[in-house]
Amino acid sequence: MGISLFFFFLFMGLFAEINGRSQDEECKASRCSHHGPVIPFPFWLKHQSDHCGYPEFELSCSENKQTILEPPYSLKLSVEKINYTSQEIIGRPDYCHRRKFQNFNLSASPFQFTESYLRSFSFFSCSENKAKSYGLKSIPCSFLSSDPVYAIESSSSLDFTNLSSCRKVFKATLPHYIFYGENHISMNWSIPMCGNCEAKGKKCQRKKSNSTEPEIECIDKPAKEVILGFLHLSLGIFIIFIVYRSNKLKREHKINIQRFLEDYKALKPSRYSYADIKKITNNFKDKLGQGGYGTVYKGRLSNEVFVAVKILNDFKGNGEEFINEVRTMGTIHHVNVVRLVGFCADGYKRALICEFLPNDSLEKFIFSTFGNNRSLGWCKLHDIAIGIAKGIEYLHQGCDQRILHFDIKPHNILLDHNFNPKISDFGLAKLCSKEQSTVSVTAARGTMGYIAPEMLSRNFGSVSYKSDVYSFGMLLLEMVGGRKNINVTVENISQAYFPEWLYNHLDQEQEVHIRIEEENDTKIAKKLSIIGLWCIQWYPSDRPLMKVVVRMLEREEDNLVMPPNPFASMGQTSTSVKRRKAFVQPGLTVISEIE
Repeated sequence: MGISLFFFFLFMGLFAEINGRSQDEECKASRCSHHGPVIPFPFWLKHQSDHCGYPEFELSCSENKQTILEPPYSLKLSVEKINYTSQEIIGRPDYCHRRKFQNFNLSASPFQFTESYLRSFSFFSCSENKAKSYGLKSIPCSFLSSDPVYAIESSSSLDFTNLSSCRKVFKATLPHYIFYGENHISMNWSIPMCGNCEAKGKKCQRKKSNSTEPEIECIDKPAKEVILGFLHLSLGIFIIFIVYRSNKLKREHKINIQRFLEDYKALKPSRYSYADIKKITNNFKDKLGQGGYGTVYKGRLSNEVFVAVKILNDFKGNGEEFINEVRTMGTIHHVNVVRLVGFCADGYKRALICEFLPNDSLEKFIFSTFGNNRSLGWCKLHDIAIGIAKGIEYLHQGCDQRILHFDIKPHNILLDHNFNPKISDFGLAKLCSKEQSTVSVTAARGTMGYIAPEMLSRNFGSVSYKSDVYSFGMLLLEMVGGRKNINVTVENISQAYFPEWLYNHLDQEQEVHIRIEEENDTKIAKKLSIIGLWCIQWYPSDRPLMKVVVRMLEREEDNLVMPPNPFASMGQTSTSVKRRKAFVQPGLTVISEIE
């Protein structure tokens, strides 16, 4: 806590120091482009405040990122170089502004030409090309329509100059080298005298005073290196602290995992090194899928034994999900639960090795969005539903401790070569004593759309094995509908939430017409629908036990009773109340989860 406060006050101090220099940041040297001249005081850019520069030293950036100086009654100048020690500015003039040529005058400007003499030039607009005429200098743009413009020194004799089809447009006084040398202008400024500051290695800035005339002062340049060095040192210390803290937590998590694995040695799943994992997966060649938990690859233990290797993300929590899966799956031996073959806990590298199931997940066979037109058929869907129910019943009743899965959904139901279902992914699972019924959890677990109401609000009851029953019911209804239970893309709003639409049709004894091809299919679809609606009752006590669900799935369809409406308001009919009593369970005791 003390260290955290130290860093807090340290960075608050740095922030105050930086914030105190906000004015300097606003007026800091800038440039229009990477290759353009640096623009410190006395020059300033238009977007800066006027206290950042000296009057009449304002520059602007053109659309093509050129640095532009435009003194009053002078030529617009594209600045190429500024020497702050000799106080000289060099640039190219813009010939294309007639008004500027005509009114050219540097008397009102702080800038004066480096060379002392100017010459008077006359400008002519000619309708014919006079490029070869004696004494005429072509101007690289036109002032009037498309006629070319030429200039000649006013003192020159016109006797040998062909000015036929030409007319004089104006006269201007300019430096002679504009037309007889390279098209560059060199100018000096005498006020403000910042050259002395630059020569002494100091910074020139506008002095704060009440005087109407701006004054300047030389100040020492800020020791940026010291400030940056201190900032970098502080950041370095902070980063070292964070890394140390993170490594310490990782070491503690690693010790916890090692302790668990030591206690786990007597159990069957084999432990592999990370080098073994790379060999088994052929250097992670065949990728099967990826999710928030990590990535799954196909592997081979021998010529006949294929496996699925799940590489867990390094940053994924504190190892709790890894311990959950190894501890839970290592003790399970059931035909409808994926078998854990081995695991890897090599440093911070963690992986699970499970039996390989060639037909992937149930999700890809019941949702058309996966582009799989292959239909399993209603008889096979019925068999899959029974298998999943038996797997969940085994988790709730068949193990030494009750296992609550908390993430039953189509994606976590894998199919073997005969399309027999197997429950997988026990990363969110919790264990509790079989004598007790419910478990206390600190946050909602599972996937939205399958999470039971009591997981989100205790107003509906306590979290228990009945939460898995709800998830199974939602899964069952998706198997029936061949679509997600919530679908906002359908045209009929009443069909957007499929379970409620299905209940209303069954309750009114209407045909649902869901992928029905044979008469027997209708019976199976109705049976699975009714059982699914029983499982998604709003209150846990109204849902059946999984062993009751298995019996309902295995008996004749005609004996099933419609459940009460799980979507109705609290004011229910007497008929609904009578139906509800059929599956009311005794009170459930809340217990703490067993880690």
